[in-house]
Amino acid sequence: MENQTLVKEICPTTTQAWVQEGALLVDVRENDEVAELAYDVPNLLHIPLTQFEERFQEIPKDKKVVMVCKSGGRSLRAAGFLVNHGYENVVNMQHGIIRWVQKGFPTKGNTASVLGTDGGCCASSSCC
Repeated sequence: MENQTLVKEICPTTTQAWVQEGALLVDVRENDEVAELAYDVPNLLHIPLTQFEERFQEIPKDKKVVMVCKSGGRSLRAAGFLVNHGYENVVNMQHGIIRWVQKGFPTKGNTASVLGTDGGCCASSSCC
């Protein structure tokens, strides 16, 4: 069996702290998704997953990198790809922009596209 490195995952609250410390967010959602709702953070790189294999080298190896998407699945695949290509400071943000919005973290655009009518399980600040 091949050696596989597991990707570390962090929650949106931890991601917010990392962003404040200068970490780079890499959003792998497609252009239309980002046009509707985007993360509003200073260090953001958008590389759609459909272009990721051709463009991943735009991501610096010397910075902390947090991979993000809508719910955490696509970004987890992209993070695994990076780890397998020699990136060491890469983590995936669990639950994606959905949880980011539920936590009230900064975005640009229409949050209705990811929020349900009841606010979801994490509408309160009691969870990550």
